[in-house]
Amino acid sequence: MAEAEAQAAEGAGRTLVRYEVEEGVGLLTLEDPPANTYTYEMMRQLDAAVLRARMDEAVQVIVITGAGEKFFCAGANISMLTEMTPTFKYYFCLHANETLSRLEQTPKLVIAAVNGHCVGGGLEVALAADLRVARRGAGKMGLPEVSLGVLPGTGGTQRLARVVGKSKAIELMAEGQLFDFERGLELGLVNQLLEADAAASFREQVLAYARRFTAPGRAALAVGRIKRSVQSGAEVPFEYGLALERELQQQLFQSEDAREGLSAYVEKRKATFKGK
Repeated sequence: MAEAEAQAAEGAGRTLVRYEVEEGVGLLTLEDPPANTYTYEMMRQLDAAVLRARMDEAVQVIVITGAGEKFFCAGANISMLTEMTPTFKYYFCLHANETLSRLEQTPKLVIAAVNGHCVGGGLEVALAADLRVARRGAGKMGLPEVSLGVLPGTGGTQRLARVVGKSKAIELMAEGQLFDFERGLELGLVNQLLEADAAASFREQVLAYARRFTAPGRAALAVGRIKRSVQSGAEVPFEYGLALERELQQQLFQSEDAREGLSAYVEKRKATFKGK
């Protein structure tokens, strides 16, 4: 693990994932210009930020984005990979997979705000989010790892196939296609395209979009459990998915938000949720 220790020491003291909270939204920003490529140390910081947002009672929705206007994330740092041993690369990919799975399984809605190019491992990060919102005309997306003689190794082969279907996923990855966000919208990789002439305005639009899923207007606790039921339930036999759904529903029945929502319906008024 000498390589890992050396890289961790090199990244120590640098903020590679910025953590902010604004009105119920936890904003995680990948910050390593110019391309926000991720290293072992960035993944360690992202892992820590995911856990922090998961435990933070002030966070109801999580947004992950990239710093600057050109890149969301260009994937793993290739210079780093060329210098590391095969054993290090294996454990690096394993940890990255664990981090993105933790993001995917966190019972809070996760939105990837794709502000620029989103390629390779960057798209793999975005695929681990529940929703993907992109800035129109801001860049390309795709999984071109085949051009390096490897495959998308941070969940890309599995998550892409689950979004676009097996045949289309194989085609996109085998050809190493890069395409604009409009094509991503057609494929179902992008949920929303936002018009924004600058990164600052895109950020504000994304935060406004994210706040649509927070209290008091929305039962954020229920949103998070809906996400968890789909993300986890879709990967197990149907009967087990139904069992998970029942358990999550029981949790919600015991919540303040469920009591408020049911009371508001009976009293014919708009519910005011607390996210509890």
